[in-house]
Amino acid sequence: MKIRSKMILLLALLFALLSALEILIQENVLMPSFAELEREDAEVSMKRIGYALDMNLEAMASTAADWGNWADAYRFVQDHNAAFVTANITPVALKQLKVNAMLIADMSGRILLSSARDLASGALLHIDLADLKALPDDFPWRKNLAEGKPARGLIQTNQGVMMIVASPVLNGSGGGRAMGTVILGRLLTPAQVRSLGAQAQTSLSMLQGGESDAVDRIAETDEATQVDRSFRDVYGRPVMTLRVEVARKITARGLRAVTYASAYVIVAAIAVLILLVVGLNRVILRPLSRVTRHAVAIGEGTDLTARLNLPGHDEVAQLAREFDRMVARVAESRQQLVDQSYQAGFAELAKGVLHNLGNAMTPLGVRVSKLGERLRAAPVKDIELACAELANEKHQSARRADLEEFLRLGCRETAVAVRESQADIAVIQRQATIVQTALTELMRSTRTEHFVESIRLPDLVAQTLEIVPDACRQRLVVDADDSLRKVGAVHVARTVLRLILQNLIINAADAVRDAGRVKGVLHVAAEIVREADRDQLHLQCKDNGIGISKDDLQRVFEQGFSTKSRETNHGIGLHWCANAIGALGGRIWAASDGPGLGASMHLMLPLAARGNPSITSSA
Repeated sequence: MKIRSKMILLLALLFALLSALEILIQENVLMPSFAELEREDAEVSMKRIGYALDMNLEAMASTAADWGNWADAYRFVQDHNAAFVTANITPVALKQLKVNAMLIADMSGRILLSSARDLASGALLHIDLADLKALPDDFPWRKNLAEGKPARGLIQTNQGVMMIVASPVLNGSGGGRAMGTVILGRLLTPAQVRSLGAQAQTSLSMLQGGESDAVDRIAETDEATQVDRSFRDVYGRPVMTLRVEVARKITARGLRAVTYASAYVIVAAIAVLILLVVGLNRVILRPLSRVTRHAVAIGEGTDLTARLNLPGHDEVAQLAREFDRMVARVAESRQQLVDQSYQAGFAELAKGVLHNLGNAMTPLGVRVSKLGERLRAAPVKDIELACAELANEKHQSARRADLEEFLRLGCRETAVAVRESQADIAVIQRQATIVQTALTELMRSTRTEHFVESIRLPDLVAQTLEIVPDACRQRLVVDADDSLRKVGAVHVARTVLRLILQNLIINAADAVRDAGRVKGVLHVAAEIVREADRDQLHLQCKDNGIGISKDDLQRVFEQGFSTKSRETNHGIGLHWCANAIGALGGRIWAASDGPGLGASMHLMLPLAARGNPSITSSA
């Protein structure tokens, strides 16, 4: 992706981020604040409903006190005269009092007078409380009746919830012993509920029943904010729930305001985005694109004489001038590099050749040394002396028999030595052949041609172990994974890969030795993977040696780098391996969990097509 696209994408992402941030602020700060205002308004409205209900009860209580402190009522409780009822307890009187029921009870709770009527029509109402002959034994206001105290509250009747108040019957002057109580009741009809809502200037409705919890409950819909409050009756039981609904006008207006503000911000942001893109394109992106095209042309071509000569004094112009100077220095250095590359190549090849010959000659020297020791130990001189002495013995004698026996034993020992020497000579011949093959293959590598053979990986590992020094084989057990067999025959540069494996086995043995172990294990596994549109051989060689530190993982393939003593190692082996596998078009890398935890070497090598006897790769 080009920088222009990246900048536009970055600005677009920034714009999207700011838009998302604005939406989050709207959703989590602004709109919730509007909703909070509506909730507070709804709670205030519910408080006004409570005040309105209290005011209605207070007005009814005042009316009940007037009736209770009336001398005629005082006498009625005493003499029960019917004229009082006929003259005062009429539908008109109840309508003027705005009550649906009136009861007068004596001190024992016996109801002396009761009347229940509909306020609108004046028709009789059958209200269970008014139909009673006496107040229930569990009626909570019996204590108020006995003490001559007023009371007010709510009660559930067969006609619905009713507001009731009670006041003691006194002698007309507000004194004396209470003779009974006056109870007034007003049903909370839908009309009465609407009247309460009108007094509080809000929308009010009554729900049947109630909750035991008296705490206000707030709910929100798309159209309104609802506050529910439960009320208890005179028995302390939930009797009704009043609901206040406040239209969400604040949220609607706030949403419109926020929408207008958001639209303005989006338009402004788009304008700023366009101006930024135009400015960046003119000041930075266009000159930078010119520098990029010039750099690509320099990288793809061989002409190092072209120059940018970009005018200006900003950072891009300064970068262009520095690039022109760099190209000039590269042109000068390339001439020197071409002159020195041949010498460096020969020196590099010589190091690799000497290292591999050293690995091959070590077991060869060991075998020659053993052969020399075996030949020196053979009783050749003793056999010669015995033969000379036997020639002088002309007659059969005990001495002649001893000499013949000695010669027989000596010949047998010499024959054994000769046979063992023949085995050593066979190994020496094979080692010499390996040295010659290595030299031949290295000579081919100088011509960048590698002979590809079909070979099975277990056989390759076995052949590699033949050229590994005896000390390494004694210290290291090579565990060939079954995956080597499953891979089957592969087409690779066998000799080069064998020399690479030889170096890895020797290094693994040295790592086991440095870890202080008498015997170690090198696990070799393989798989065929698809990479870069061709089959690749992935070899993994994992040991339980001393391991590699994290800082050294990337340096183990550098020329001259080694974690071992300079007296026994010159840092050539892994460097040569990297160069050799690179010449085959592959790569090598190391992995380790840290010091003391072992290490693994990974080889990735392109496989030649079957039937292709050789491939040519650049060294």
